[in-house]
Amino acid sequence: MSSSRRKYLLAVVVLLALAGILFFTRSESPPEVTSTIEASPIPTLSPVRMPETFPIPDGDLKDSIIAAGDYLIRQQLTNGELTYQVDFMTGERAYSPSHVRLMGGTGSLFIVCRVSGDSKYCRAGDLALDHYLGLLVTDPEHFRGTCFYAEGICPLGGAALTVDTIYKRWQATGDFSLQDRDLLNVATELGYFILSMRKPEGGFYQAFDPHFNGTADPDYYMTHASSQSLLAMVELHEMTDNDFWLERAREVNEYLISQPVTEDHWHAYAFSKLARLDFLSKADQAYANQIAQTIIAGEVRSLNPKNTSISTATKLEGLAALSQALYFSDAEYQWLDPEMRAFITFVRARQLPDNDCNWAITEDMSTRFGGGIFSSCDEPSIRIDGVQNWINGVTAFLEYQSMIKK
Repeated sequence: MSSSRRKYLLAVVVLLALAGILFFTRSESPPEVTSTIEASPIPTLSPVRMPETFPIPDGDLKDSIIAAGDYLIRQQLTNGELTYQVDFMTGERAYSPSHVRLMGGTGSLFIVCRVSGDSKYCRAGDLALDHYLGLLVTDPEHFRGTCFYAEGICPLGGAALTVDTIYKRWQATGDFSLQDRDLLNVATELGYFILSMRKPEGGFYQAFDPHFNGTADPDYYMTHASSQSLLAMVELHEMTDNDFWLERAREVNEYLISQPVTEDHWHAYAFSKLARLDFLSKADQAYANQIAQTIIAGEVRSLNPKNTSISTATKLEGLAALSQALYFSDAEYQWLDPEMRAFITFVRARQLPDNDCNWAITEDMSTRFGGGIFSSCDEPSIRIDGVQNWINGVTAFLEYQSMIKK
């Protein structure tokens, strides 16, 4: 073999060896590839429909809602806790709080967020909600679902108002995520607890002791807890689009309309949502009209120093919700308009710095407590439920105004 031929064969062998080394090196360490395909999200409990809301027109009443929200934020602690009650003359806060009402106040922050379009109220609401969700208790070995533990018991109304607060947050944000919590799952578990508290005849036990084996207190009663629970079921139906909750709500409503009529603004809210999402029967409409007539019969028109703005604001809530319910049912609703305006005039005279007591409100008092709704000239205190009732009631009234102008 010639020298040149040997050199050629040697070169071929070297090239083949190099190719082998490259092949095995690539097999052991494949190159990184960046995918352009996005990973599918993990399925979650999401509602089929987005929240339906109604526009809130600009004006003095909208400004009043926002002022009340500003009061709540100014009084909020850094851990999220809201102020239950304050004497704005002395600054005294030595009151025993109702955590159920504080949860209701949390819900009103989300209403202000929706009305104003300003996310700072949602951030304040999230801070408060995260704080009060620490009161939830789940113990599947002893009871079904999740309850809201406050003041030594699990009150039925606490679970219902927590669902309502989650619903109001959904209305404001369209979202159910709060840090590592799935709020729709939380609301559903609260709903299961509510159902577990039903009595065979159709009503509810209204308090539960989650300790040891767990027992319901047959003698405990909280005003409106049953109608708050009805509302929670209707809201669960809207959030989940699951007819299971609507069917349970219909069963509870059938029982409640067989009971004596009271000034029940929570039942009024449930009627408004049932009318919008489904329908009101003739019996429902008749009961709704009776609630309205009861509210009006117990009205407070005069600005008497002893009259309380807290109960009057609930009257506005009830009539505004019933106006919506009757509007959606193609029933007569206009007759409630002048009554609502009378209640609005009454309560607005109790929103600081305005007052009907001839008090001299200093600049410092206005800065600290402006926007708060005080109770009466005999009780210069601002309570969380009074502010909540006002925010909720005026919002429901302005929504009603938007509906009828379509």
